[in-house]
Amino acid sequence: QVQFVESGGALVQPGGSLRLSCAAPGFGLDYYAIGWFRQAPGREREGVSCVGRSGSAYYADSVKGRFTISRDNADNTVYLQMNNLHPEDTARYYCAANLLRSVCVESMAKYEYDYWGQGTPVTVSS
Repeated sequence: QVQFVESGGALVQPGGSLRLSCAAPGFGLDYYAIGWFRQAPGREREGVSCVGRSGSAYYADSVKGRFTISRDNADNTVYLQMNNLHPEDTARYYCAANLLRSVCVESMAKYEYDYWGQGTPVTVSS
C-alpha cells in the first residue's frame, strides 16, 4: 500500500517560514498532480495547493503569494514553501496524489486524491 510521508512541520512565530516535504517511497510521483491539504481542529480538510505533472501550480486564495509548491521528480518529492505564516495557517498538513488527473483543478476535490500520509503539524503562534 502506497502512503506518502509528510515532514517539516513545526512551531513557528507569525511571519515565519517553513518548508514541508512530501515523499513517496516506491511510488512514481512524476505521473500525477500532487496536492497539499490542511485540516485545522474542528474544520474540514481543505485544499491548499497543487502541482501538476508539468509543474503548473494552483493555490488557494488564502495562501496565494505566500506559499510556493514545487516538485523534484528526480528525488520523488514535492515541497511546499510557506512564507509569512499567519496563525490561521495552523493545521495538520497532508499531501496526496490525484489519481484522476495530471493537471491541477481549482476544486481540489478530496475524492480524487489517494495515498494520504499521516500529515505533519504546523503551529503558528507567538
